[in-house]
Amino acid sequence: MVAALEDDDGRGRAAGPGTGGPVEAVVDVVVDAANVVGSRPDGWWRDRPAAARRLLAQLSALAATSSVAGPGGAPLEVAGVHAVLEGTARAAGAEGLLDGVHVHHAPADGDTSIARLAAELHGAGSTVLVVTADRGLRARLPAAAACAGPGWLRGLLDQLGARDPGGAGGGGSPEE
Repeated sequence: MVAALEDDDGRGRAAGPGTGGPVEAVVDVVVDAANVVGSRPDGWWRDRPAAARRLLAQLSALAATSSVAGPGGAPLEVAGVHAVLEGTARAAGAEGLLDGVHVHHAPADGDTSIARLAAELHGAGSTVLVVTADRGLRARLPAAAACAGPGWLRGLLDQLGARDPGGAGGGGSPEE
């Protein structure tokens, strides 16, 4: 069933929440928060903790949803949502459960923490879906872990009505 989750193009596709069809898999969604936040040029670089807080608020809508369309469109049941925060983004929220989202702080680089978390969840019997476009990270994940790009998650959050609370505004590039 994991193959039905796979998303080879890194962007992902969302067919809409609450598909009503049979559930293809029950998944734990692990989010590379830095990668997802950085996927939209909305001014996130001006205040990384605030951008991570906005993402966590949006992810709470996913955590409250029982069935969503996976990257290939097949229905998924969301067992848990895990966000890995690194660097200054760790100030967005304490480790633990926050509005239904499991917040994990990466003590060093996020990729190592994400790969370790995916392996722990898989080892505990979970089907794991990691949201990242980072090819290096994808290569470090357990073979059984499925991947989706930030575009799938962003589209899904938009469909769930989890719009950016407070709006980051901005645009432009980090070099400005």
